[in-house]
Amino acid sequence: MQLEFFDVPSPCIGICQLDEKGHCLGCMRSRDERQDWKNFNNDEKQKVIKRCLQRQKRKKNKSNPKQEQIVSTSERETDMQPSLLDPPSKTEIADDTDIDFSDFEL
Repeated sequence: MQLEFFDVPSPCIGICQLDEKGHCLGCMRSRDERQDWKNFNNDEKQKVIKRCLQRQKRKKNKSNPKQEQIVSTSERETDMQPSLLDPPSKTEIADDTDIDFSDFEL
């Protein structure tokens, strides 16, 4: 058994619309999982998140055209709050060597 110091945060990303199976398009939770989230203990919450990840993978596998996945991913990144279900993105730092600091004073 693992010691729990922090509560498991909700996977909600603020897109509360349902798909054809009744799962939320934003976090992929069912109606019951969304309503009972506050009553779940941390183990139950982690199981719900694992089920949501599985649902998300199945849904992506259904839409096989890679072009659609690329468009939907780029739209999601610009229009939505980041999801706890997505892996962390790596940010690239641009190398701007043409910046002139000669007039800069401390």
